[in-house]
Amino acid sequence: MTRRIEIVEPGPLTLVQDLGRVGHLAVGVGRAGAADVASYLLGGRLVGNVHGVAALEVTFGGLRFKAFGDLLVCLTGAHAPGEADGRAVPHAAPFTLRDGQVLSLRMPSSGLRTYVSFRGGLALPGVLGSAASDTMSGLGPEPVRAGQTIEIGRRTEALPHVDVAGVAHPPTGPVELAVLPGPRMDWFACPERLAATEWSVSGRSDRKGIRLEGEPIERHTQWRDAELPSEGMVRGAIQVPPNGQPVLFLNDHPVTGGYPVIGVVRSAHVDRAAQLQPGQTVRFRWEQR
Repeated sequence: MTRRIEIVEPGPLTLVQDLGRVGHLAVGVGRAGAADVASYLLGGRLVGNVHGVAALEVTFGGLRFKAFGDLLVCLTGAHAPGEADGRAVPHAAPFTLRDGQVLSLRMPSSGLRTYVSFRGGLALPGVLGSAASDTMSGLGPEPVRAGQTIEIGRRTEALPHVDVAGVAHPPTGPVELAVLPGPRMDWFACPERLAATEWSVSGRSDRKGIRLEGEPIERHTQWRDAELPSEGMVRGAIQVPPNGQPVLFLNDHPVTGGYPVIGVVRSAHVDRAAQLQPGQTVRFRWEQR
C-alpha cells in the first residue's frame, strides 16, 4: 500500500515547503521555502528525515487530512491544537497517525504558521531542485486543495528517539527583531525612527512581506523626489516605500526592488517575524555587523 494523505479541508492557506531554491537569484528566481526555517527543520529532525525534504506549511490552522497507511507525524511552529479522530495530539513531538485517521488543526492561539512533517517527507517532483511553493512566481506546487492526495516518501535517517522538543510557543505580545544597517540609510531624514517606533503588523501581510503600520519614516529632503534604480533584494530586507510604512521581506519576496532598504533583519529573527499575527506589535533593535 502506498502511504499517502488525502486533503479534506486545506484551511486558509496550506503550502508545500522545503528549504527552497538556492542559487538562482541571478536569473530572477527567488528562494521561497519555509518561512520559519527553524521550525520546519525541527519537525524534520524529530521524525528522522534526511535534510530538506518537503513538509506542509499551514497558515492559521484549518487543515484536515486523512491518512492512508500508518504515518509518523510531527507538528512544529505555531501551536495549532491538533486532533486525530477527536483525540488530542502533541506539539513538537512525533506521534503516529494510524491508517484511516483524520488529523485536524484548529487556529493557533499564538504564531501564524504550523509545519506538518511526515517521516519520509512529501513525495512531490521538484522544480529547480526544490518542491517549494513560491507565491510570487508561481513555481512549485499550487496551494493544497480539498480532495488532493499526496504520497509520502521513503528517504529517512535513524529516529532521534526524542519524546518532545522543549521549544517555546511564539509570543502573543510585542516582538523585538534585531536589524543591521541597510545600504540606503542615508536616504532617510531620521533612520533611528525605525527602532524608536512600535510597529503594528498589517492584515495585508503575506509570504512576500510583512507590512508594518506606524509613524511614517520620511525621506531626507535630498532624496524626497529621487528614483532609485532597482537593486537586488534579500530575505529580511526592510524596504520603505514613499508612504513611509516599512515592508519586511519574507521568503517569497521580489528578487529586485526600487525602494530604499533601511535595514536588514538577522536571519534567525526573520523566522520569528514569520510567526507574527496581524495586529501584533514589533520593535526593532539596531545591531552592528
